This record gives sequence, C-alpha cells and structure tokens, in this order.
Amino acid sequence: MADVEQTPQPVAAVEPNLAAQTETAPATTESPHIEHGLTENIQRIAASEKIEVEKAGRPIVDLQSLTTRAYLDQTVVPILLQGMSALAKERPPNPIEYLAAYLLKNKDQFED
Repeated sequence: MADVEQTPQPVAAVEPNLAAQTETAPATTESPHIEHGLTENIQRIAASEKIEVEKAGRPIVDLQSLTTRAYLDQTVVPILLQGMSALAKERPPNPIEYLAAYLLKNKDQFED
C-alpha cells in the first residue's frame, strides 16, 4: 500500500452538528444583579450619595474614572483593613460570617 498523506478536514465538515453545538449564546448586556433587584438599589444609593456630596460642597469624585486600585483604596480598603485586623485578633470559628457582620455593623463609619 502506498503512503497517502491526508489533509485534515475542518471540524464542521467532519461533524456538521458539532459546529452548531459549539456556537456561543449571544452576550447579554443585562446586569447579573437585576434578578435580585440590586441594580435599582445601587442606582438609588449612587444618586443619594451624589446629592449628599453636592450638599457638603466637596468635589465629586467620579468613581468610574478611577483606576481599580484607586477605587478600592477609596471605597473598600479602609473598612476591610479594620475588619481583617479585628478578625485576626478574635479568630472566630466562622471568619467569613464574622467579617461580613463586621462590615455591615461598621459601614456607616466609612461611608463619608
């Protein structure tokens, strides 16, 4: 028998159904939080915070224009550091619940 070199065929030609199965669903622009009603709440909170900042006469910082690091440093890092410090001192058996409770209990101190 002669050695015949075969050229590989495209996957769709070999298995036409495979190409149809591997197509991805169209991307949705809908927020994944919409089913929990979080999108409306977030918009309401953002609007009220903007009004409070304007009343206080402080410059408005556009959080969307900040780098990831700057955004986290301004919004989350301060309370997380204190929460993690308290967590390290207490060493509770349920650290995630402890930290979540700490964040909720002390969030008002950091919402300026």
